[in-house]
Amino acid sequence: MKEKFSTIYKGQGYASKSTADWQGEQMAYLASPDTGKIKNYSLYNYNFKLNKLQMIADAKTPSFNKGWSVSENGAINFSEDGNKLFFGVAPIQKPEPKDSLTDDEKARYDVWSWTDDELMTQQLKTVAKDKKKSYSALYNIAKNKIYQLSDENMENIQTMFHYNGDYALGIVSKPYIKERAWKGSSPRDIFLLNLNTGEKKLLLKKTEANTVLSTTAKYIAYYQETDSCWYTMNLQNLQSTVLTKGLKVNFYNEEHDTPDKPAAYGFCGWTQDDKQLLVYDHYDIWSFDPTMKKQPELLTKGIGREQKITFRNISLNNEKPYVSGSMLLSAFNTINKQSGYYRLVQSISATPSLLVMDNYKFVGERKAKNADVFLWQKGNFQIYPDLYTCNNDFTNAKKISDANPQQKDYLWGSVELVSWTAFDGQQLQGLLYKPENFDAKKKYPMLVYFYERNSDNLNTHYTPRPSRSIINPAFCVSNGYVVFVPDITYKTGFPGKCAYNSIISGTLAMVDKGFIDRKHMALQGQSWGGYQTGYLVTQTNLYAAAFAGAPVSNMTSAYGGIRWESGMPRTFQYETGQSRIGASLWEKPQLYIENSPLFYADRIETPLLIMSNDNDGAVPWYQGIEYFNALRRLNKPVWLLCYNGDEHNLIRRANMKDLDIRMMQFFDHYLKGAPMPSWMKNGIPAVDKGIKSGYELTE
Repeated sequence: MKEKFSTIYKGQGYASKSTADWQGEQMAYLASPDTGKIKNYSLYNYNFKLNKLQMIADAKTPSFNKGWSVSENGAINFSEDGNKLFFGVAPIQKPEPKDSLTDDEKARYDVWSWTDDELMTQQLKTVAKDKKKSYSALYNIAKNKIYQLSDENMENIQTMFHYNGDYALGIVSKPYIKERAWKGSSPRDIFLLNLNTGEKKLLLKKTEANTVLSTTAKYIAYYQETDSCWYTMNLQNLQSTVLTKGLKVNFYNEEHDTPDKPAAYGFCGWTQDDKQLLVYDHYDIWSFDPTMKKQPELLTKGIGREQKITFRNISLNNEKPYVSGSMLLSAFNTINKQSGYYRLVQSISATPSLLVMDNYKFVGERKAKNADVFLWQKGNFQIYPDLYTCNNDFTNAKKISDANPQQKDYLWGSVELVSWTAFDGQQLQGLLYKPENFDAKKKYPMLVYFYERNSDNLNTHYTPRPSRSIINPAFCVSNGYVVFVPDITYKTGFPGKCAYNSIISGTLAMVDKGFIDRKHMALQGQSWGGYQTGYLVTQTNLYAAAFAGAPVSNMTSAYGGIRWESGMPRTFQYETGQSRIGASLWEKPQLYIENSPLFYADRIETPLLIMSNDNDGAVPWYQGIEYFNALRRLNKPVWLLCYNGDEHNLIRRANMKDLDIRMMQFFDHYLKGAPMPSWMKNGIPAVDKGIKSGYELTE
């Protein structure tokens, strides 16, 4: 075939954002005759078959808001069927007025107003992005019509699969944005957009539901947190139908333990022609007729709940908008933490068939497009997750990579699932990592790391590498430590006491096994784990040392602070989020005090190492400073590491390596009796900053 070249655009100025349609029959691009810094673009469409170039839209297009035009910052996308072209629009750019004032003659200020939707700190974080913000518009090629779909009031549009279909969903959250400050999220209004007429129809008002448009746009599906039920809405008559009410299983996250409403386990997908929609409970997959004229079907036949196995569909085909035929299911046993795969064929009434289930973590599933050949990874704590291939029934698996052969040259260790009864009677699980060549007759020092729940990570592989903030189990056990990682459960209003209930009871249960040196145990936690570490040392002297990374020490001052990474106020963290107080500071001030380690600093007898970095965007670094100052004032052994310009979890590799060295020197001194390093004994004065590391051990 001989190549043929055609000139599509030629002229003064700039052309950009060229995009071809899925069949290669059309092309769209932006062009501007402007040669200055400020450019205003027009949208062009070229039809290869007709050899026809057409200017689609510019600043004079009447369909746009007044003063708006095509945006150079918007994405250009054809629908797969070639009938629609989506592009961006924004207010016309104008040159900034000339300014004759010098810098020292200009006032520098921010004006914070109670009427602002977002705090000034949030606005300043996104100001550069906001200046380039564009909104969705549509050129309906088949009807030769242009519609502006979104603007400042309707900011987000959800199109159908591959931009096809005659409808889209519009999301309006602007009237409720302010609520994010104390809720962490905000309600929204949901509209149906007709892409053939531009009509907008309100579907849901001030809802917290996330909506899913069906594959033929007959319905939307959504989950209402207010009653924990799934619904469908018929888009012709706007009548809603409840799907899950009255069923004897829950479709909300049953382990949810923060003060806000629990979310759904998730949406699996629609079947062909919207005949059924599939949703998850904790374990199984359910099939619902969107009109509920037929009874719901437990697609996985209850095998999941019966065997405590969580099934989830693995999407292997991105060319269809629906779930069809044979489904490959991931499977995770919530009791013994095994994982693997099952096969489920929708067209026949059969239970899921087991393909493979073992003491590994399986991830990264891929399927060959034109053959029943699968690629995946499997590994566990001791085995690196290499690549494997297999056939359709997962037999004849073949390992095709050997990414970590050097591991055989190093001490490694093992991990086991442990359980115990907490002080309040709950049965809890956790992980216990042991050194290689473990001897139950010996006494081992133990590091206790925690966050919330980690026991599901039994088969996670950890490569030894510098840590961003937490201990590495493989590194620690290879250096003679036992590492214990307990699960923690919570009740609203008492995060500190709940941490004590889970962590201390678990620690004592490990001591009862007989091989832990009770006098040489330490705590290590980062962020939420850092807070819990800071709290626990005010309640017990059980541990010989503790490391608290990015801890909140004073909830009363942290409550009104800023998460500097996003500019968000920290209020929601306490009222509805992870800190789990469940009320404002003025509603329940005593709970803020009771859960703040700072107010009990005089009780502490455990040597404490704090890391609080001055560019932490999640926990203000002054929280670590407050704690450090209190303990220093009380003449308690305390050190504070501040990595300059680094973040909540360290980014610079040199800082990671430094943290690992200092953290292990700290633990080795208090748990193994190693000599104290100079930085702990003498500090590092500012005059020696960048010159001396203080790593050297003292007598």
